[in-house]
Amino acid sequence: MFKFSIIIPVYNRPDEIEELLTSLVKQKNKDFEIIIIEDGSKIDCKQVIAKYESQLKIDYTYKENTGPAKTRNFGAKKATGEYLVFFDSDCFIPEEYFETVETELKKHNVDVWGGPDSAHTSFSNLQKAINHSMTSFFTTGKIRGGEKIDKFHPRSFNMGIKRSVFESIGGFPITNMWPGEDMVFSVELIKRGYKTMLFKNAKVFHKRRNTLKSFSIQVFRFGKTRYIISRVYPKTFKIFFLFPSIFVVGNLFLILISFFVWWSIFPIILYTLLVFLEAIFNKNKIKVAIYSILTSYIQLFSYGLGFIYSIFNGDEYQVFKTGFYTKK
Repeated sequence: MFKFSIIIPVYNRPDEIEELLTSLVKQKNKDFEIIIIEDGSKIDCKQVIAKYESQLKIDYTYKENTGPAKTRNFGAKKATGEYLVFFDSDCFIPEEYFETVETELKKHNVDVWGGPDSAHTSFSNLQKAINHSMTSFFTTGKIRGGEKIDKFHPRSFNMGIKRSVFESIGGFPITNMWPGEDMVFSVELIKRGYKTMLFKNAKVFHKRRNTLKSFSIQVFRFGKTRYIISRVYPKTFKIFFLFPSIFVVGNLFLILISFFVWWSIFPIILYTLLVFLEAIFNKNKIKVAIYSILTSYIQLFSYGLGFIYSIFNGDEYQVFKTGFYTKK
């Protein structure tokens, strides 16, 4: 039996799967099996997987489309490892990842772990900027960049869990809400007393979205589901969740009154400068820093508008009355 079972849902992304499998071939610790579930893709990755079957233990299944949560649960049922490890298909993994995880597990008796994501040197300038805006102090307060805020909530792009714990909770919630289902999963784990931990050195390279439009849509959904999760689990709400919505209203107000009081635009200029300087300091590249201004505003406006949208359309996913773990 392998120690780790890697579970990867994929939808129309054969190129990403190839990059991910290439990185897994290079792992220093290969005590793992790989379970890939094709979630109703029109462009499957069967031919890509065939190239790696002699180098890796891969179980591949094609099934009808049901979304990432049900697909991860489907994969978990096929797993034999002591630990389940979830990666997104748009990630690839540093060669020391499982070596690092095994070292951390020997030090800490945890039920669930997660790790940060980072931008690889091969990423485009836009991808690096998107990664920066999702992990910046001036956008997310660095809570997605590896900083611990209260109790750590692992996310499914880089999450490991004891198989026995996963089975005891019933897997990811059966809901049509996406994204955010992994956050609900983490909330339930903590609520039920399981120990979670951030392994800071167990990072992955996460490509996220590669266009501004797709990035905006994704973050808008994050804002929507954050409000819903806070309604169902009020104790998870933090005051800084309101910051993007306040940012949206504040910026629109400042722009409006700047037609009458010209110096009211200064806070926007100051914020833009701070974002630029932080990006320059962290990325050391002018083009990435310029893109980071744009992606940071898109990140905050999209998230804030999504949050506001759900305030007025809060029962969109029909979860307020039933909760997330009601079987449908």
